[in-house]
Amino acid sequence: MISALAWVRKGVAAEKPAKYEMTEEEYTRLQKTAATEIEEAKEELREKSKLDNEILNDPALKDFDLENYDDDEDEADVSAHDSDNGDAEEGEHDAAAGANIFSNIKGLSYYKDGEEDPYITAKDGEDMEDDEEAEVQIFSSDNMLLVAKTEDDISNVEVCVYEGESDNLFVHHDFMLPAFPLAVEWLDYRVGKKAEQPGGGNYVAVATFEPRIELWDLDTLDAMYPDLVLGTTDKKALRKARGKPHSEFHTDAIMGLSWNKNARNLLASSSADKTVKLWDLNTGKCAQSYSHHKDKVQSVQWHPTEASVMLTGGYDRRVAAFDSRAPNAVSWWSVDADVESVMWDIHSPSHFYSATETGTICYFDIRAAEQGKGAAPIYTLAAHDEAVSAMDQHPTVSGILVTGSADETVKVWDVRDNKPSMVVSRNPDVGGVFATKFCPDEPMLLAIGGSSGETRIWDMSTNPHIRSTFGDATVQANPVQEKPLLGLQGSENNDGDDDDDNAEAVIAELKGGGKKSKASSKVLDDDGDASMASE
Repeated sequence: MISALAWVRKGVAAEKPAKYEMTEEEYTRLQKTAATEIEEAKEELREKSKLDNEILNDPALKDFDLENYDDDEDEADVSAHDSDNGDAEEGEHDAAAGANIFSNIKGLSYYKDGEEDPYITAKDGEDMEDDEEAEVQIFSSDNMLLVAKTEDDISNVEVCVYEGESDNLFVHHDFMLPAFPLAVEWLDYRVGKKAEQPGGGNYVAVATFEPRIELWDLDTLDAMYPDLVLGTTDKKALRKARGKPHSEFHTDAIMGLSWNKNARNLLASSSADKTVKLWDLNTGKCAQSYSHHKDKVQSVQWHPTEASVMLTGGYDRRVAAFDSRAPNAVSWWSVDADVESVMWDIHSPSHFYSATETGTICYFDIRAAEQGKGAAPIYTLAAHDEAVSAMDQHPTVSGILVTGSADETVKVWDVRDNKPSMVVSRNPDVGGVFATKFCPDEPMLLAIGGSSGETRIWDMSTNPHIRSTFGDATVQANPVQEKPLLGLQGSENNDGDDDDDNAEAVIAELKGGGKKSKASSKVLDDDGDASMASE
């Protein structure tokens, strides 16, 4: 299944990504990690041995002589097995004597030059390097799409390249994750080995079920370790504080991330440990911890223009807005269910959206709050029959809101003048929808991911209903053929039952029990499945 998506703007990625080289510090860290894990394994064995001895020395079990219970049968079995093996080994030896393992080769020859050796077919030197560089080259006209994916209990982030001119989407490289990913956030602030280098970087922060945040350099191939880890790796400290709030690190799954584009060294995270934390990327330490929510904090987002203001939403059915410099002055808004996500309206930054697990979207005015209590929503939109698990707004055109849900649909809304109406509803054939993201460079492109493990790119500019609703007179007068949804190159549409089961398990674990969604398999019609909604 695909649980999160993020775009990378054109021209940001390095044209020729570097190959990963392990540093002395990483070797040392690897040795320490291995030593720690070995010591923990020994400790577990000692505890198990102690328990076994207690069982064997139990007076009530002494009469059974458990230590020697199977000795007679085992000795007989071993004797028979050795006899059979002896005969088999003699037969194998005789057969091998008459065979030559190099029977397909006439003889072994020595060649001074590899070019003369007929068995060496690989190109040598600069030609090979040039070919490898050409294969991994990323052009300034390419976008990157980051796909957080889990398949057969193996989680990774696929770094995909989208070639807009040829409508081509393919996996460029990937890196493994320690646990199921819950959120990804792109940032161009240099950390780790490249922290002292000038200019912007190309990184992704990844939140998982582990209580740590990993930051990976997207311009490095075959990376084994993240460039920076936020949070503690001390397993004993985590076991001791598991689930209980801690001022310096998270102690449970990290559910949301938000990078501050105005104060670029700050990253905010929200967690199932009921806290929101502010991380300083220069030091890699927690700068501030906030405990204003009473339940798991699902979502966090920095204000688009006010560098110190953030928005959070949690399973306590509340949304909070506050200045990170004065965390005690919090304004609260109540909603009808657990909050799935919160989002500032970038076209009207004094307003924000809140999506819930019951399928509703609420739109609030942050200015309409008195003594910390927010006013009722400007409007409430019954967007889906099940949880709104994905939400995004058009980056340049005001009034376009997109929602995705576990009910397997993606819907486009016209929310201009605070009078929301549905424009298009379609099934993108990804199972339950968990992520929808507009492309920053081609803003009518929408990336969609869901429980089936498939990624789709939807060119919304070719949809007739969207063109007629949001296009000007010129656009409306020039109808075009709608493009089909674009998928990953070489991907296969598998039976999504297992992925849907995994999705339900993840949602249930995050909720700590509660309502689960049941997804069904649907197929797109060739003629398109968009429908116009009545106002």
